[in-house]
Amino acid sequence: MILNRHDTRELAFQALFMLNSNIEAERSEIYLQLVDEWKNNLDEAVIEEMETTEAEIAIPEYLDQLVSGVLVNQADIDAEIIQHLKKGWSLGRLTKTDLIILRLAIYEMKYEEDVPNNVAINEALQLSKKFSDDKTRGFINAVLDKVAQ
Repeated sequence: MILNRHDTRELAFQALFMLNSNIEAERSEIYLQLVDEWKNNLDEAVIEEMETTEAEIAIPEYLDQLVSGVLVNQADIDAEIIQHLKKGWSLGRLTKTDLIILRLAIYEMKYEEDVPNNVAINEALQLSKKFSDDKTRGFINAVLDKVAQ
């Protein structure tokens, strides 16, 4: 069974969050842990179908592509974020959650040619709905809209 891109982005966010706390962590171990957790949260009917077809959930290539891409390009991505923050704001003022959501979206907008900007922005807003609060969703949208221009 293959994870869709929406689920893969969510796992990439979680992996980046974990790596932010422990940069020395082994990425492959984090990916396995996250995919196992994702599998454990599947609907029981889907799990039964997987067991009868002996389907395996593979770690998506796109997961490592996103995580590696954000980490390799983090300085440029952070510079892009800083450029679009209000005067007096810095990266240190952002929550870790919001910063990682912005990094992930800007990576896709700038480096993944097959991902339209509106898709990257919408996915970032979906992540913020799940992992952040309502107040910052508008902030994330505003920063990403500026980046898209």
